Amino acid sequence: MGRRVDEFSESVRYGDFADPNVGHRDRLRERVRLGGFSPLPDYELLELHLFRTFPRGDVKPRAKALLARFGSLGGVLGASVDELKTVPGIGVTAAIDLKLLHEAALRLGRESISKRPVVSSWSALLGYVRVALANETREQFRVLFLDKKNQLIADERMNQGTVDHAPVYPREVMRRALELSASALILVHNHPSGDPTPSGADVEMTRQIIEAGKSLRISIHDHLVVGREGVASFKSLGLI
Repeated sequence: MGRRVDEFSESVRYGDFADPNVGHRDRLRERVRLGGFSPLPDYELLELHLFRTFPRGDVKPRAKALLARFGSLGGVLGASVDELKTVPGIGVTAAIDLKLLHEAALRLGRESISKRPVVSSWSALLGYVRVALANETREQFRVLFLDKKNQLIADERMNQGTVDHAPVYPREVMRRALELSASALILVHNHPSGDPTPSGADVEMTRQIIEAGKSLRISIHDHLVVGREGVASFKSLGLI
């Protein structure tokens, strides 16, 4: 009941019951019907989605406020529910509806790499990890566990830390690999600063995990560092 009251209060505040832009929603939908989604700027894509959350009123100020706060469409969808709620006009219902888009994108990306060897669908993998991590505000360490055919068994978050550090324990990584009967791993973590360049600590941690896997015959195919500016591959950089 409290959430409904909050959303109702936002609707009143933003004029949802006295819409000054009658017909705007229909015109925007008609543009999509005739020309598709591609020509639309990001704020209009957000508007279309917010129409479903806010059945009446002008949602353009909300859409533009979201982009201003988080910098990009990816930043909006990658933000947490609590972060989204800091934007005027966005309550818990709208925040959850926005996160639904992010979760759908993640599942589509995971599906694209789960039915064939990951190493043969590298571009799909890079797209997936960017969606998953490029806009995270805290450093997160994930592991992709692969079987003997290099097909994905699981993608799991092993740890989440601060804005610049997520502690990783090689023993825990290997323990989980054995539980899943994984033959190989791809390590993935993000740099909230945006710059994916591996640090000295990243290189040392990777070395420790590689050493831990040798006696167990578990290979480390790569370590991907994700930032808003791109994805750095340890293998491509000659670090593995």
